Amino acid sequence: MSDMDYVFAVARIRVKEKYLLSDADVSQMVSMKDDRSVLGFLEDRGWGDSASSGNADAVLQKEEEKTREVLRECAGNSDIFEILSLPELYHNLKAGIKEVCTSEANGRAFYPVPKYGREDMLRILTEKKFDALPEHMRAVAARALEVMLQTRDGQRCDILVDRACLDAMAAAGARSKDPFIRDYENSQVAVTDIKIAVRGERTGKSREFLREALAPVEGLDVRRMAQAASEGRDSLLLFLSEHGYSEAAEAIKESPSAFERWCDNHLMKTIRPQKRNLASVGPVVAYYLARENEIRTARIILTAKANGFSEDATRERVREMYV
Repeated sequence: MSDMDYVFAVARIRVKEKYLLSDADVSQMVSMKDDRSVLGFLEDRGWGDSASSGNADAVLQKEEEKTREVLRECAGNSDIFEILSLPELYHNLKAGIKEVCTSEANGRAFYPVPKYGREDMLRILTEKKFDALPEHMRAVAARALEVMLQTRDGQRCDILVDRACLDAMAAAGARSKDPFIRDYENSQVAVTDIKIAVRGERTGKSREFLREALAPVEGLDVRRMAQAASEGRDSLLLFLSEHGYSEAAEAIKESPSAFERWCDNHLMKTIRPQKRNLASVGPVVAYYLARENEIRTARIILTAKANGFSEDATRERVREMYV
């Protein structure tokens, strides 16, 4: 699609943006007494359908389906859906490998990725027909499956697949002609790298482990970050503060949930400028990501309320909204 073709898609997206949750809506949800009240609030705003009514998981799943459908309709024949689906695709690969190797079925562990859902992925892996996979994941699929079959080392399998996913995301961003897609994919890889470094520092991972897990990305020296994380928390915080991620360092100091919130909010800042864009795929992608963010936030609030979290503890976990 040309930029002019996207004018009509963006016009449709602008209408849909009016129905996105605002920060005020989220604050109101956090103040509600229980998860039933939150669910009722969402259903009153059109979330879910008659079949999902009263079931929080079903309502959220329905909203995810609606969001994917809007992306397919508005993105036309572009490869945007495939780019945005990379994390789900590689997640399905990990889930498939573990099910094949352990024979423990878990259908809910898979995302509904076209051509690579649970049944398709299990068949590909069982028959070792790796050519049926996208080219960028064939080699890691074969390697990770072999590692899991021989060693049952689930962590090693995860490292291999997660790193391949990050490399695929970085490559997809680099290939894109749209500067927004390039910037977003770069930011997503960088944030994920930081998450890995933080988790690695907390669990005492070695420099070699971290260097294998972290993906090269523009604007972030992952080799130095691996070194810093292997040296301890203070070294990692100093590295982040000196390399443009002081807010991440402050969030890490505050709490794990504050850091997770920073990760999502940082990506939200990347997409907000698309509200002023009139003729490109950017606003379509931004709407899709904004919807993912609000569905994730709704899930956090519903879960917190169902488990009796205090209002302050719940508020600490919520994300910033797009509108």
